[in-house]
Amino acid sequence: MGFAHEIAAYIQKTHDIQLEVLRPIGGNPLRVAWSTRYPDLASLEALTTKLAADKAYGELAANHGDCFIAGSINDAIWTTS
Repeated sequence: MGFAHEIAAYIQKTHDIQLEVLRPIGGNPLRVAWSTRYPDLASLEALTTKLAADKAYGELAANHGDCFIAGSINDAIWTTS
């Protein structure tokens, strides 16, 4: 959870994007997720491009590689109605 909050704080401070850190109530309690909202897909793409070029973000994620299980990442894009 510390790493999840560290990533969220870094993205908030550096890219002005508010990430929520989530964990499930039931099931595997060791899962963690981040959630945020964008006004449109262009905004999501813009952040993705910035993060890909952000060396400090890359180092932060790489230094916590043990927090990720290969094949376990699940991305989803949802829309509101």
